[in-house]
Amino acid sequence: MTKMICKRILLKLSGEALMSEAGGSLDATIVNRLENEVKDLCEAGVEVGLVIGGGNILRGAEKSSQGMDRVTSDQMGMLATIINALAMQDSLEKKGLQARVMSALKIDEVCEDYIRRKAVRHLEKGRVVIFSAGIGNPFFTTDTAASLRAIEINAELLIKATKVKGVYSADPEKDKNAKFYSKLTYDEALDQRLNVMDATALVLCRDNNLPMRIMNIFEPGAVMRLMQGEELGSLIEKG
Repeated sequence: MTKMICKRILLKLSGEALMSEAGGSLDATIVNRLENEVKDLCEAGVEVGLVIGGGNILRGAEKSSQGMDRVTSDQMGMLATIINALAMQDSLEKKGLQARVMSALKIDEVCEDYIRRKAVRHLEKGRVVIFSAGIGNPFFTTDTAASLRAIEINAELLIKATKVKGVYSADPEKDKNAKFYSKLTYDEALDQRLNVMDATALVLCRDNNLPMRIMNIFEPGAVMRLMQGEELGSLIEKG
């Protein structure tokens, strides 16, 4: 078996990435493909944590811009991430994997409370851990939650799933001259406002020396190829 470059990773998925083109909140084809990717990683010995956004169901920031109280709208967004996490847990278990949803909000009749040591133990036992409800506080994105959880569980790499190749100087779908970055530092990403992740998430990774890979994981087998050493997407690390 090919040696994996990382033992433990955290994979960040946006809720919008799970949406069907017809507008449904969860596309079964996309979810099934992601399940297969995670299953292959686990069978190869990689410990996998997941953070899934809730934008396919509700975006707190949008509700806030429409006049809703920001704290309330963010709490609704946190609950949306729990819905996605439970759906992913169910799907993974149907594939024969053990998975645990852990929530930053207390909702222990539905899933486990997030406890760092317990999360690490789950990973060590080969279970997929799905972190939900962000960090449990309003005003923080799931990008920040992904960075924080990755640091807390001592992940070796944070992978942010996108539908494009990686990081560009501009939106490649709107600007044909957009420059692709195969490697850059956190300071460069922050200074150039490249919209890779929110600034808090980038600073957390930079200050804790956690490398991040931005890549299109919707290409079949992409994450496995990355774990086998292939250079894919854009690598962001401390300069």
